[in-house]
Amino acid sequence: MLLSELLKGINILSQYDDREISDVTDKTHAISEGCAFVCVVGARFDGHTFAENALKEGAKAVIVSKDLGLKEQILVENTREAYAVMCKNLNEAAVDKLTLIGITGTNGKTTTAFVIKDILSQLGEKSGLIGTVKNMVGDKEFHTELTTPDPYDMHKLFKMMVDDGIKYCVMETSSQAFHQMRLAGIHFKTGAFTNLTQDHLDYHGTIEEYKRCKKTLFLNCDNAVINSDDETGSYMSDGIVADTKTYGINTHCDFKAENIEYFSDRVEYSLNGKKVVFNIPGGFSVYNSLCAIASVCSLGYGLDDVIDAISGAGTVKGRLELLKTNTEYGVIIDYAHTPDGLEKAINAVRGFTEGRVITLFGCGGDRDKTKRPKMGRMATDLSDIVVVTTDNPRTEDPEEIIKDILIGTVGSKAEVVCVTDRSEAIAYALGIAQKGDTVLLAGKGHETYQVIGKERVHYDEREVVAEILGDK
Repeated sequence: MLLSELLKGINILSQYDDREISDVTDKTHAISEGCAFVCVVGARFDGHTFAENALKEGAKAVIVSKDLGLKEQILVENTREAYAVMCKNLNEAAVDKLTLIGITGTNGKTTTAFVIKDILSQLGEKSGLIGTVKNMVGDKEFHTELTTPDPYDMHKLFKMMVDDGIKYCVMETSSQAFHQMRLAGIHFKTGAFTNLTQDHLDYHGTIEEYKRCKKTLFLNCDNAVINSDDETGSYMSDGIVADTKTYGINTHCDFKAENIEYFSDRVEYSLNGKKVVFNIPGGFSVYNSLCAIASVCSLGYGLDDVIDAISGAGTVKGRLELLKTNTEYGVIIDYAHTPDGLEKAINAVRGFTEGRVITLFGCGGDRDKTKRPKMGRMATDLSDIVVVTTDNPRTEDPEEIIKDILIGTVGSKAEVVCVTDRSEAIAYALGIAQKGDTVLLAGKGHETYQVIGKERVHYDEREVVAEILGDK
């Protein structure tokens, strides 16, 4: 592809000679003969320091935001933005041919994305999905490392979707992705907001910056779907030009759930006089389903058809996932890894548990430490027994992480037990469970690994539970 075609839509600040370019990358290990190397400034590495080496290794052009005095350099305002747009152009701007539904918020993004995809499927529409658990092109599944992928991988997925005749793409949009401009050059048909609570402060520094990054979605969409019960909802909708619809339970809104009933395997409620049946339990499932319904309606589908379709939506891996066990107690896996997420998960479990709620959780290492005691307090306030253990300790000492959690459990009425090894902790929780109890394994959810030190090791809680119970 000609360099001029790759640079379409980017404000170029220098002269350059047009030439054929074979590929685009911002990674030093991915440089190939004839490629364009984009010098991105990261937290630990500045790509500008490698520009000359990139040319020696075969790159035909280097995209820079600093004048390096190189003949082959092309000066732009922001190399992160340029990289994202170049990846788009490399894939024939396929994303512009898709109808995009973006979902942002602290909790609920994954479930809502899957439910929207399921609704569209029930309505006869083939769609793609980009998110935390996996990426999908129709029914084909692809591994994912990030909630919102690197632009190079993301635009390849968009191209695959278009080539496969797909019209819609549902995607989770993370605050880091907006901050790093991974979504530059992309316009959304609908942007949806689930909720906002404390998370990723180790990255953003302040809750205000976290909110600001998430609001970017609503400055770049035609339709906005906003949770009016969340105190941040008004901030997300303030000053935007998108056609805005609201949903909730407690406030006046466009999509309001009434006469809510909670069951162990579903929620039911009334919406505009029509009964909604959604096959994931818990109070937050009402919000997730409302968000999904409002989002699909924003695409032009009728409310009655969408409500009928959501009854066929399936459960989501790692989101209040009930394991099949030959026990008189229940075992549930959930991804809850924030104070708000943990609160919602435990409350959901409490709503259908006849006996005791036994909550097992830990906190990730090298991440926001301030939420650890808050999660300790939340777990012990709402559970009968709390087992504190590890969850991706990374380079931190697991014992020190547990100490931080225990600060929040002081004075609690719940029984608190610390078992550092997660498998041993699970064995302990299952061992004390009795008829009618529910064991909630929080934090790992869909993940099938643990990060210990800098190494990622295989770890699937479903396998751990099966082995402990002898179900393998």
